[in-house]
Amino acid sequence: MRDNANPVTHSPSPGSTAHLLRPLLLSTVLVHSAFVGSRVAVTLYAIKLHASAFDVGLLMALYGLLPMLFSVAVGRLIDRVGMLKPMIVSAALLALFLLLPLAWPGMAALYLVSALSGLTFTFYMISVQNTAGVIGKPSELTANFNKLSLGFSASGFIGPMLAGFAIDSIGHRWTFLVLALCALPAAVTLVASKFAPLGPKPPDVRSRKVSLAELLLDKRLQRVFVASGMLSIAWDAFAFAIPLYGSRIGMSASQIGIVLGAFAAATFAIRFFLPALGRRYNPWRLILVSMLCACACFLLLPLSSSFSTLLPVAFALGLGLGMSQPMVLSLIHAAAPAGRAGEAVGVRATLVNFSQTAMPLMFGALGATLGMAPVFLSMALLLAGGSWYVRRTRVREGQPS
Repeated sequence: MRDNANPVTHSPSPGSTAHLLRPLLLSTVLVHSAFVGSRVAVTLYAIKLHASAFDVGLLMALYGLLPMLFSVAVGRLIDRVGMLKPMIVSAALLALFLLLPLAWPGMAALYLVSALSGLTFTFYMISVQNTAGVIGKPSELTANFNKLSLGFSASGFIGPMLAGFAIDSIGHRWTFLVLALCALPAAVTLVASKFAPLGPKPPDVRSRKVSLAELLLDKRLQRVFVASGMLSIAWDAFAFAIPLYGSRIGMSASQIGIVLGAFAAATFAIRFFLPALGRRYNPWRLILVSMLCACACFLLLPLSSSFSTLLPVAFALGLGLGMSQPMVLSLIHAAAPAGRAGEAVGVRATLVNFSQTAMPLMFGALGATLGMAPVFLSMALLLAGGSWYVRRTRVREGQPS
């Protein structure tokens, strides 16, 4: 098995990029299904244990706490040791940690599984995003991220649906065993594939002192980080709020899973059209459309008080947010200094996980005192402000919006 920090330098033969992506995409669908399913399972199990909205917010915040602290270090480690081994180890550990609520019922296990699952998935996510950025030719970068995003969309549909139906069928605790059995084959798939990514060899950055400030002060990366943070907050606010909101308006676990699945199905659908959209519009215009569409959907969510009205709004929100991630990842890899793509992805992950840590606590406290409508309206205002910032910086630099 080969796992180099710096991939080999020859160009792939026709069809080899697809061959390399297949095990990567399969393992990603399995790992991400288990991860997003765990968020639904943790939320609904906590509600069953009579947890408050603030308690649920704390659980969701723990998913982002350790990644917030260690994502940059994880990115630097992956730049040094390669991508394969971290993916294998993180998939296996995720399966192990998901068994905690089955072996140890109660809120304490949910706190542990939230924190540990978040950290292990961060290892996998940064590794797989960095791998997609070095497979094949530079001209294939956006296409690779679009295919990876399709995998994330498929698992975003599978995970919540699997968790919701498993809870209604076999109960909350045994659902975690189902999710663990979903993650474990991903490690086996990667080991069996003898996966070794191809791509250009970056210069050795370990021979010089590297500064995190170089990345944070880079104007091109700054704008990407801000846009990525806003869109990730919107994504996670929806995932956090819907189980709570759905429970309050009388929806079953299966219906909540279907709503979250409809959101994921929409992200999957829109990404089929991204190659054509990307040829017609520049990435920043698509990111602005994504922000404005999400803003409108969050304004509509408080008006959707039943399963039948919530479902189309969730689908529309998925269409809006679904187009953003491939564009963001492509822009990060294009703007990152040579040999530091993993670190740049780690910086993005740190900012994203800061929002995932802080926002559920804020939204949980807000939801516990005032209900979910202020949460949705706050998110709409945040997205409106983010779209104004992105457009303003583009116009100020003389670039088309």
